[in-house]
Amino acid sequence: MRTYLLKLGSASVLALMMMSPVHAGGNKVTGADYANGKSVFENGKGDVPACNSCHGATGLGDDNLGTPRLAGQLYQFLYKQLDDYANDRRQDTAMYVMNANAKGLSEADRRDVAAYLNSLGRTFKGKQLQVASGGSDIAALKEMGTEVGQAYVGKIMVYYGVPERDIPSCYSCHGFNGRGVEPMYPRIGEQKLTYLVAQLKKFRDGERKNDPMAQMRKVAEKLTDEDILNVATYLTQAPPTTLGNTQVPPEHLP
Repeated sequence: MRTYLLKLGSASVLALMMMSPVHAGGNKVTGADYANGKSVFENGKGDVPACNSCHGATGLGDDNLGTPRLAGQLYQFLYKQLDDYANDRRQDTAMYVMNANAKGLSEADRRDVAAYLNSLGRTFKGKQLQVASGGSDIAALKEMGTEVGQAYVGKIMVYYGVPERDIPSCYSCHGFNGRGVEPMYPRIGEQKLTYLVAQLKKFRDGERKNDPMAQMRKVAEKLTDEDILNVATYLTQAPPTTLGNTQVPPEHLP
């Protein structure tokens, strides 16, 4: 299915690749000023506040604020989202600040902070990793009264989809456990649960429309609230490796 979708969207993929310098895992983004990106993230710039004030000191997001994990996200995806906010192709309905913040940054600033954020969150180089790091604490969320799903049911949907309901697997586009596939399918594994739930519902209800070829809207429109909770509950805890292969593929290392 992913092969078909990639062929169908070749023009969109090409546009994304031309819009921003493509980088392979393990390599730095060509032309990016990482020091500037770090400064924007930690200190802000001009009237734009520091990114870490909402997304956390290490870019892991905040379930209480509804902000996503940015650390380790695909560079191309991060840059596209900032560009979409700056040009009002996407509306921030969580903190209501991203459109103004993105407009307050230059194109170079947006590239730099996207590159810097992509480099975060993969500090385990050379180490074994069989558990998720940086996702949501499901037990803590339940204790606070946040509704969560059943991870084992979500895992089945992530891996296999629901063929009888014409729902494809998350794996088919976003890769194993949602590790992300450059240049256009973002990392959704280890993402914050509240953010995943909110965005899937926005795609389903047509409130978010900046997905290439409306792929996410077409998938999400088939999901129930229960489906969304189950998938999000699994993904936020999904490790990037397996018991049979504990080495993270090179393309997923900074």
